[in-house]
Formats: sequence, C-alpha cells, structure tokens
Amino acid sequence: MKPTLQLQIGQQLTMTPQLQQAIRLLQLSTLDLRMEIQQAVETNPLLELEEGSEEFGDDDLDSGDDSELDLEREDALEEMVDSPVEADSEWDDLYSGQSSSSGAGEGDDADAWQQRHAAPVTLIDHLAWQLNLTPMSDRDRVMAQIVLEALDSRGYLSLPLDDILSTAEAQIADPDDPVEEDELIAVLHRLQRFDPVGVASRDLAECLGVQLDHLSADTEHLALARALLKHLSLLEKHDYAALRRQLGVGESELLDALGLLRTLDPAPGERIGGEVADYAVPDVVVRPHRGGWRVELNEEVLPKVSLHAQYARLARQTGGDDGQYLRNCMQEAKWFLKSLQSRNDTLLKVATRIVEVQEDFFNYGEEAMKPLVLADIAEAVGMHESTISRVTNQKFMLTPRGVFELKYFFSSHVDTDGGGECSSTAIRAIIKKLVAAENPRKPLSDNKLASLLNDQGIKVARRTVAKYREAMRIPSSSSRKRLV
Repeated sequence: MKPTLQLQIGQQLTMTPQLQQAIRLLQLSTLDLRMEIQQAVETNPLLELEEGSEEFGDDDLDSGDDSELDLEREDALEEMVDSPVEADSEWDDLYSGQSSSSGAGEGDDADAWQQRHAAPVTLIDHLAWQLNLTPMSDRDRVMAQIVLEALDSRGYLSLPLDDILSTAEAQIADPDDPVEEDELIAVLHRLQRFDPVGVASRDLAECLGVQLDHLSADTEHLALARALLKHLSLLEKHDYAALRRQLGVGESELLDALGLLRTLDPAPGERIGGEVADYAVPDVVVRPHRGGWRVELNEEVLPKVSLHAQYARLARQTGGDDGQYLRNCMQEAKWFLKSLQSRNDTLLKVATRIVEVQEDFFNYGEEAMKPLVLADIAEAVGMHESTISRVTNQKFMLTPRGVFELKYFFSSHVDTDGGGECSSTAIRAIIKKLVAAENPRKPLSDNKLASLLNDQGIKVARRTVAKYREAMRIPSSSSRKRLV
C-alpha cells in the first residue's frame, strides 16, 4: 500500500501537570500536605515560609532576625572565651540538670516529648524483662522464651502445648534428657505469675483461676467463684437458674461471686503496650455564631508559604540560563500556590455545605443526623462526586461535639411512615439509646428494637437492626442479660 497522510479531528481529555498537582494536593491529609509544602520549599528557591511559619509547625523556634541571633551567639562565645572557668561550671551544671529553673523546664519538656514519641513497650518485652530478673536454669529459660513468643496480644497462648513442646525439644536437643510435658507446664505456671497476672494461660478459665489464686485466702466468695469457672458455658449463656441448681446456692450468693469474677481481667495482656495513639488534626473548625454555625479553615495546622520577593525580581531581570531557571521555578511556585489556594477553597466550600445540611446534628446530636450522599454535596457546590470524595478523605472537622472525619456526615437512608427519610447514623444512635435504657434483667431483642423504631415511624426490619447492632459491637439480647 502507498503511504498517505490523513487529517482527523477529535476531542481528547488530557490532564496537565498543573491539574495533576491540584488533584494530588486535594486528597492529601494535613500531615502529608505539611511534608509536601516543606519539600516544595526546600526544592524551589522561589518559595519561602512566611514569618511565623516554622518547619513542621515547631512553636519553639524563634522567627526573629538571623543577624541578631548570630550577634548573640558571637557575644556568648566571647564571654565563654574570656571566662572559661565560669563557662565550664555552667556546662557542668547543665549536664547535671542543676542549671536553672528554665533549664529544668526544658529538660522536663524533652522527657515529655520522648515519652510521647518513644516506641511503646510490648507485652513480650515486658515479660522478657521480668524473665531476665528471675533465677532459672538455662533449660527452663529456653522453654520460657518459646512460650513468650507464642503469646497473642491478649496474653493467651496462640499455639497448642504440643507444638510448643516440640519446638522446645528441637532447640534444647538433648537426647539423653528429652523435654517432658511436666517441665513445660511448670515453666508455664511460673510465667503465669508474672505481671500482669494470668498471662501465658491456655484458656479463660485458667487465666481467671490464676488471678483468683493471687487473692487472699480469706476473700469472700472465693470458693464459689472458683466453682463458677467450671461452668463457663452456663455463664456465657447467662443461664443463672441452671447455675444456682448446679451449685446449690441462692441468688444473692451467686451475685456476689459474679461480682468477684468481674473484678478480674479476662485479657491481661492488653494492659501492656498497645497501639500508639493516632491524633487527628482538624482541617476545619466549626463554632457557634449568632444562633448558627461558622465554618473556618484551621490555618494553624499548615505553614504559610509565599513567593520569595527578591528572587522573583531577579527572575524578571536576569537573562540567560540563570534567568530561565528562575523563571521556571517561579512558574512552578505560582502553580503550587494556586493549587494550595484551590484546595483550601474547595475544602471550605464542601465543609460549609455539610454543616448547612447537618445543622440539626450540631444542635441536637446524632439522632438528628440527616441522610446525605456525595451526589448531594456535588450537586450543591457544582463539582464532581470524585472531587467530593477526595476532599472528604482523611479530612477532619473540629466541632463542639468532638472531632469527626468529613465522611462521617455521609450515610444512607431509611424510609419513614411520613414519606420522609431517616439517616442510618440516626438509627444507630436511637438503637444505642434504647439499649442503654433497657432493663438488664429483660434486654430488648432485635424484634423488639425494630418494633420500637416502627412506633417512631422508622420502617426498619429485624435483620437491619441486627446489622446495625453488630456494627456497633453491641451483644445480642441473651448476652446482655444480667441479674442486676
């Protein structure tokens, strides 16, 4: 075939680098955006942090004139050279923590900072520290270490005893003296007395039994509490009538023994370590104002960045390659600042609309939450649903009722008898309120909860109530039943 040239007309959607940058900044969380701003300031000479905006929001840094700081440092050095003995004594005092009240305060602040940012002590570390202080033979220490590595986060053994025994035999490897199960159980009982008491237990009954053994022998109802541990299946079903028949005790004695069991810890390992608290930084602040609500951006969480005036003048006046480089940096800086402003405007617009729709929530609480989907906000602010999804992802709102992620205010709906709609969040709040006010001797079943909701005009089925109840981790009515 003979090659030819053809002209075609068509439309194509292309994302420019500026648009890609704007979308990327829009979906970043506050902490990620701070790092992005810091990186942009470090790589682009046309960007600078405004006075009072320190790197990563450090409030302890002084934003004064650098020349004045340099003069102060020079004066301090000259004083140290002129009087070296006094300087040495000051350093000795500082090293020993006896310098001054301000120095002690700074040390306290440093200790507090280290406590906040230090890695938490894990359960295994806590038990290993006690193991190192316990006199024990090398053979028993190997078995104890294997047991510690087999613990889960609650402090229970996550492996069968036979598997632990096999591992111990392989590590000790003494054909003349193989590891016996009695040896391993003896080590296990010794570890169960470590702090927290009850760790390294094989089941709940053993864990609670070890804790009961640590109580004083004259503790009231101790024997009955031990007997109850042999009937955990009946305790789980809350079949108190069967328990009284099995143990031959009255209701008051059974209640006292149950009260003693409730003082014990069924998951002792969870008291040690745990996850590091992840604090949410609010992007938007909502305050009451003149009978309504005012929505503002939290400007304190982000450093303020602007164009460097001196370099901007050089970019316009300088020619050659240097001038071209500065002009490219200035164009990138303008795009970055424009993307930041667009992000802030979009976030404020979306948050304001959310507050307008959910005004009853701010006035009355969760039970007044209205159904809301992304399409409703997108239509109101004139944006695409994907943009609303990016704006509300990992963005938080500080309100008088607490800190909430923007996605919290979106929920599906259930029809009402009056032809209206009720938010699923409001239904959860009503269910939680009904369960909190129920009679513990006769808790509300899912059918009864559905009936009470229907009496309020909310059309909801029993299976829907069960789904919401399980989502809130509320046990079933049989598990919630109590004698008191």
